[in-house]
Amino acid sequence: MENKTIITVALTGAVTPKELNPYLPLTPAEIAEDAFKCYKAGAAIAHIHMRDAKGFGTMDKELFKETAKLIKSKCDIVINMTTSGDNKATDETRMAHIKELQPEMNSYDAGSFNWMPMGVFMNTPQFLEKLAQVDLDANTKPEIEVFDIGMIHVAEYYIKKGLIKTPAHFQFCLGILGGSMATLEILLHMKSLIPPGSTWSAFGISKGHIPILYATIALGGHVRVGLEDNVYYSKDVVGSNVQMVERAARLIKEANRQPATPDEARQILGLKGSKNTNF
Repeated sequence: MENKTIITVALTGAVTPKELNPYLPLTPAEIAEDAFKCYKAGAAIAHIHMRDAKGFGTMDKELFKETAKLIKSKCDIVINMTTSGDNKATDETRMAHIKELQPEMNSYDAGSFNWMPMGVFMNTPQFLEKLAQVDLDANTKPEIEVFDIGMIHVAEYYIKKGLIKTPAHFQFCLGILGGSMATLEILLHMKSLIPPGSTWSAFGISKGHIPILYATIALGGHVRVGLEDNVYYSKDVVGSNVQMVERAARLIKEANRQPATPDEARQILGLKGSKNTNF
């Protein structure tokens, strides 16, 4: 699997309004159809958020269940469910869908920070410990989302406590105001700090998208693309999730590598398989 690169597509996020990009999927049916198209274009993992009737982020577990079922009926892409996206949600609400649905993966945001200008992105030690235990009980792999270097050390703390299994999987989230900048120097430093044997992926938001995409492929990491992170395909030109996956797949092939299939991604990351989920 040394020449395989996993493409994750972050389909919608919790914040971006459809007015900024008409391709943004919001309903379960739209998200599932986009996930299927991205799977055909080379994505192995779909990272999903839910939106309510007004288009705002929600942790409604019934929407997660409906969307996951629709995706699974179309293709066997790995489903990675968010545990954030609604600042009104309680710790329990953020974990309820993981407990019930037991997806193959979920996001594990390894710390709190000032997400400018929206407010504090809160991930307390108490929440992180509870979520890690939920993941262990569900045999769900946490994708450790790292917004600054200190979060790597937070993850190591829970690894040493036995609450996060190894090898761990890290997602470097770069360019968010309040977190680390989307630069090659920071990407290299983060890569150097993760525990030996870990897998890693990275993305940059907005104008950091392309530089981090190129650098990550060159460094042998896995990649994340999609409208959650960047609504523009090029300067002032909106794009779709499919276009962004297609571009990532082309770049991976130009680097003499191949996009991983969902089953290859499962093997690389040590996932339990879609048959062992509750949807």
